[in-house]
Amino acid sequence: MELWKKNLYTIWIAQFITIVGMSSVITFLPFYVRELGVSDNDLVARWSGFAFSGPFILSFFFTPFWGMIGDRYGRKLMVIRAVFGLGIAQIFVGSAQSVEQLIFFRMLQGALSGFIPAALTLVSATAPRERTGYALGFLQTSLSAGMLIGPVIGGVLADMVGYRPIFYIVSALCFTSGAFVIIMVKEIPPGKEEKKFSLLENIKFALSSSQIALAMIVIYLAQSSIVMLQPVFALFIEKIYDNTQYIGTVTGALFSVMGMVMIFSAPWWGNRNDLVGYKRNLLIATAVAATMLFLQALSQTPWHLALSRMGLGFAMGGVVPALYSSISKQTPLKRRGGIVGIATSFTILANITGPTSSGYIASHYDIRTVLFITAGVMAIAVLIVGQWIREPIVPEESGES
Repeated sequence: MELWKKNLYTIWIAQFITIVGMSSVITFLPFYVRELGVSDNDLVARWSGFAFSGPFILSFFFTPFWGMIGDRYGRKLMVIRAVFGLGIAQIFVGSAQSVEQLIFFRMLQGALSGFIPAALTLVSATAPRERTGYALGFLQTSLSAGMLIGPVIGGVLADMVGYRPIFYIVSALCFTSGAFVIIMVKEIPPGKEEKKFSLLENIKFALSSSQIALAMIVIYLAQSSIVMLQPVFALFIEKIYDNTQYIGTVTGALFSVMGMVMIFSAPWWGNRNDLVGYKRNLLIATAVAATMLFLQALSQTPWHLALSRMGLGFAMGGVVPALYSSISKQTPLKRRGGIVGIATSFTILANITGPTSSGYIASHYDIRTVLFITAGVMAIAVLIVGQWIREPIVPEESGES
């Protein structure tokens, strides 16, 4: 088997294991906040927003740095560092005794982890340029599959054993994933004679390309439209679902249905991108996503919500992987880790501002208002893609560009 395929399949499994663990926490985090002593629903929404955003505050600054280090010393090392850091952080999160401690340990998690951008960089650096779309689309399916299974497992476990033990289970899954990467992934280390780019040089390169900069803006908008709902999703289910006996299981299932569809849609979009180009597919995908987000805001029953999230999963399978693949194609291999790290910072920025703003909006207006705003954010992304995004131009690998 070709090296890039072996690495792709190995990272797929490792990312799947990790995401199963991490997404199992998402569904019940607002209820964990409540267990830590916050009783008022408005305050639960607000503190949940902070708890969701916590990991991404420090990660916003650390991710480009880790990407630069990966370009210098190897991308496999960054994957290992990230997944073990994530496992260690979960032990602390599960030991939190107050909501303030929870947020502090979640911030620590952001500084230590960063598995997804590290995995993206490793796969994009080893895959042939003509197969980058397929590789990143296929890798996205592990994210989707993990997000499909994880919330269901988390919801069921929350109903069965409570919230705190799940964090220790997640830690064990992360350590298992890290051991698998150590054993299976093979990487040709960067040559000593290659130029090493600083973080500032990578930032200047990213901003000097209008297409890379625009792709990063669309990444921010698309991710914002998804994560804004996360802190209040469980509370929205409570609002439209009468039976609260199995609220954890129902919430997990509705959260997961989006990932279920993305398992199939992401590689389909990836192949289409390699065959017919990015511009048209990205425009269609963002437009469908905006429509589904609007329909999600109109949902009156769990069944309505499930259908709109299925449509959203189909569309999102063609959005973020395409944007990362486009950025990767336009970046020389020798600095790809640094540039992908900067692009990931835009995802992280969305993960900071999205949940925090949604918690604030929900506490001052209502939860459904948050859902309508997510549709508006994605509509802005549609406008940018339609007006300014172009097909990626592949640079030469020679020189210092």
